[in-house]
Formats: sequence, structure tokens, C-alpha cells
Amino acid sequence: MQQFILSLITVIFIGGIAGYLGSLMLTKRMALVAGPIGHLALPGVALALMYNFSIFFGALLSIGAGAFLIWVFSLRSKIPMEALTAIVFASGVALAFLFLPLSHAEEALIGDITKITLFDTILAVFLSLALFFVIKNIYNKIILSEISEDLATNLDIDVKKYNLIYLIAIAVVAAMEVKIVGILLTAALVAIPAATSKNISNNLSQYSIMALIFGAVSSIVGLLLHEIIGLPAGPLIILISFVFFLISLIRVRK
Repeated sequence: MQQFILSLITVIFIGGIAGYLGSLMLTKRMALVAGPIGHLALPGVALALMYNFSIFFGALLSIGAGAFLIWVFSLRSKIPMEALTAIVFASGVALAFLFLPLSHAEEALIGDITKITLFDTILAVFLSLALFFVIKNIYNKIILSEISEDLATNLDIDVKKYNLIYLIAIAVVAAMEVKIVGILLTAALVAIPAATSKNISNNLSQYSIMALIFGAVSSIVGLLLHEIIGLPAGPLIILISFVFFLISLIRVRK
């Protein structure tokens, strides 16, 4: 029972912050970037599994390094950030497959919520709350810079600084997601709740909060189904999220 409660708290906070960040990423047309950035976790996950330390810290280490490289490359070239992400991600995945133990491949690819510890839960809650306030603070600035970087600069918004903060937020969320949905499904957990919210919301504020709610609720239902039928929680969370998206299409058609 204690393990279930820890898992429930963890998926609520991680699913919620993933959906909230996803609403910003979808606005910037970068929702799919979470997938490649999530794949950057592979080298760190491989090291964590080989040397028996936390997958989260391994994922955060390699994702953070990858996100920093993407930001540096964006300053040194005119290549779009999503293209730079693809370049760094491909290199990271190639490196990881040289070291990833095949016996642990399933845990790395689709996650394992049954191995959540009290420390994992406390860390997830703390980071999720911290990220919520950080993202809330930069939300409008990031959107404005996407609409017009020149206008944002004229309003004394340091676009490069906020892009770095934005990438760090993506890196931390992706690293947390690895624990519950694995490396393969990180993009889905940020993109689908945001897309669902976009279908039914009437304004920007409602859109971001509804994305958070859909992310959390999908995670709760997916975990409950995992407890009932025994299938992996990660894929179930994503499928439930997809069901909510299909239901939201009814509102769009009307």
C-alpha cells in the first residue's frame, strides 16, 4: 500500500508538470522535441544501471549536458533549435547503445513505476513545484519571444537567458518522466495533455491549467489500471491520455 501511495503522488506531480510544460512547448511548436531530449537520457540511464545509482540522476546528467550543448550550438549557428536537438539526440543515443545493458533495456525504454522510493517521491514533488513557479514566471516571456523576438528584445526581455531556462525546464521534466513512462514516451506525456487542453480551452490561462490537470488525471488513471490489470503503467498512462484527447475532439467538432 505504501508503494502505491508513493507511486500515486509521484505520477500526479510528474504528469501534471509535464502537461503544464507541454502547453508552452506546443505553443512554441516544440512538443515533439521532448522525445529527442528524453532520448538523451539513454547515456545517463545506461551509466545508472551499470553502476547502480538513481536513474533520475543519470538521466538528468545526460539530458542536462545535451540541453546545454543545444543551447550553445543555438548561439553559435543559425540552425533551428529543433534541428540542433535532433543532431545532439542522435549522437547521444548512438553513444548510449554502446553501453546500455540489454537486461535493463525494458526499464529504460518504458519506465518502471514499481521501483519508486520515498526519496524519488519527495524529489518529484519538490522539482515539480519548483518548475511550476519557474515556468509560470517565464511563460508569457517565452510566448512573446516566439511571436516576435525583436519585440521581446525591445521590451528588455533577455531571449537567450529565457531560452536557456526553458531548455533546463524541459531537461528536468524529461529526466523525471523517464522514471514513470520511460525514454520512448517522454514526448507523449507533454504533448497529448497539452493538445487535449488546446481543444477545449478558451484562453491561455485555462489552456495551461487544463493541460496540467489532464496530465495529472491521465497519470492517476493509468496507474490505477496498472494496479488492476498488471500491464506496464507507462504505456497505460499514455493511452489514457490519448483517450482524453479523442474525447476532446467531440468539443472541436461541435
